[in-house]
Amino acid sequence: MSIRVNNINWFLYQLSFLNLSLLPATKLLRCQETQAIRHNWKTIASLLPYLWEFKGRVILALSLLILAKLANVSVPLILKEIVDALDQPHAMLVLPVFLVISYGVLRLCSTLFGELRDAVFAKVTQRAIRRIANKVFTHLHTLSLRFHLERQTGGVSRDIERGSRGISFVMNFMLFNIVPTILEIGLVMAILINKYDIWFSIIIFLTLLAYITLTLVVTEWRMIFRRTMNNMDSKANTQAVDSLINYETVKYFGNESWEARRYDEHLQSWEKAAIRNQISLASLNAGQSLIIAIGVTLLMLLAAQEVIEGSMTLGDLVLVNAFMLQLYMPLHFLGFVYREIKHSLADMERMFTLLGENKEIQDRTNAKTLNAQHAAIRFDHVNFSYESNRQILFDVNFDIPCGQNIAVVGESGSGKSTLARLLFRFYDVQSGSIKINNQDIREVSQQSLRACMGIVPQDTVLFNDSIYYNIAYGHPDSSPEKIIAAAKSAHIHDFIESLPEKYETVVGERGLKLSGGEKQRVAIARTILKNPEILIFDEATSALDSKSEKLIQTELSRIAANRTTLTIAHRLSTIADADQILVMDQGRIIERGNHQQLLAANNIYARMWKLQQQEKTDMPIL
Repeated sequence: MSIRVNNINWFLYQLSFLNLSLLPATKLLRCQETQAIRHNWKTIASLLPYLWEFKGRVILALSLLILAKLANVSVPLILKEIVDALDQPHAMLVLPVFLVISYGVLRLCSTLFGELRDAVFAKVTQRAIRRIANKVFTHLHTLSLRFHLERQTGGVSRDIERGSRGISFVMNFMLFNIVPTILEIGLVMAILINKYDIWFSIIIFLTLLAYITLTLVVTEWRMIFRRTMNNMDSKANTQAVDSLINYETVKYFGNESWEARRYDEHLQSWEKAAIRNQISLASLNAGQSLIIAIGVTLLMLLAAQEVIEGSMTLGDLVLVNAFMLQLYMPLHFLGFVYREIKHSLADMERMFTLLGENKEIQDRTNAKTLNAQHAAIRFDHVNFSYESNRQILFDVNFDIPCGQNIAVVGESGSGKSTLARLLFRFYDVQSGSIKINNQDIREVSQQSLRACMGIVPQDTVLFNDSIYYNIAYGHPDSSPEKIIAAAKSAHIHDFIESLPEKYETVVGERGLKLSGGEKQRVAIARTILKNPEILIFDEATSALDSKSEKLIQTELSRIAANRTTLTIAHRLSTIADADQILVMDQGRIIERGNHQQLLAANNIYARMWKLQQQEKTDMPIL
């Protein structure tokens, strides 16, 4: 006996320990569920302004919805009258023509009003999709360079795509399926309570309660599979897009099977979640059908008994059966709608998360327009780091007087290109300031700041469009004559004219159909077209051969004349005529002066110059 007691005590102790160990997990799940519900309501609330924009259409659509449901509920009532009229002795039988016509008209109205409702509401839905998708797209362009360096293009694209589809589903089905189904259930319940035994209403109420409870509980449980599917789908799409963008690299290293295997790993995880999602859906549908079947059977048994006892007519039996069949379809559909709305909200959640991304770089409320005429730039004791534990620039201090060309040289990673990013205000400095005409760039609008600057970057990326479009991007409203003149200045016009489609030649993804030198000359052409007050050349001729480089360098010197210019260079021969040269090393300016002064100092710059001259001398003649 004592052994049994001890075993029971031990079991109770283990059970209490299990409850305690599960308590944090249970709290976490409840917290996550509460947070998900809060996010869902927040997502739904964010759609309301787009509904209210067309409040006239929304009110008209809701009115048509009510009329359609009233017509739908009236159909079984007319059907009952027809059956009762025909359930007479043969001698008294008369065709109820008016009732039959009314039955047909009500059937038509229930469908017609529904179609009119969809037609009226179509503009509301499509406008909301357009506005929100455009809002997300615009917001992505306002986010900092830091976000775009870390983002995964394929995943972001898929999130926006699924989220846009989700908006359409939520707006249509929540308003035109859940609301009318509840309205129809209420009307049917009122009719049954008023005309028949209370047990009819009790059976319907319990059936609905069991059905809705099962749907809510199982759907919430199934959401984890949907979220996993979304996550794996985004990851697979991200990897696929990244692999296709870097097609040449994949081919260079023969890693097609490696890429396919990585892609399949994501698809495998998606497949497992999709199978579980489908099995759980089948289980839910079976449970819902069982509840409805029990409810219908009980109602028909009760109605048949009432007919036998004479308290109900044959028409009443048909009425109850018609009501149940009428409720069964929307109720069954209600489960599907609820599931899909939950799925759509999960899809939209990821898209609205993008809208929630914080803008690291923002205009101040009183931001002024930059006065960039005769621009003079000053880097005033600038300190900067991309990450808190790795500083890039240390007390950088220099001026670019109006109309002068200041060149920056140094080894890779010394912080040269960071100067251009800071000047464009892709990031804000941690301390110090950058000023243009004594205006701190943090106090002027980003649009006016970037409008006055043009850059020829080291790594030129073009749009997958025509050469004409890519040059015109520097100033989209320019005339064809100005675009051709810019191409001539960049010494690329003759090459374009030699192509079969000339300026309409499509350059491919990121401009991959063009060589590095051709892409760079397109970038130079569009910067010339922009005609900015401030020019930035970041290794602007690095992809050109020696002959092309001399031609382009002469042209760059011409367009840079009388403009404030920052030149970032690796080949020192390209900046020998700069007004001042800054030598950077590990984020610090360690030398400054013109070409002759730096050679005379016989320090870092002089050694770099000698090394590059020696490389030219040692270069084999082909």
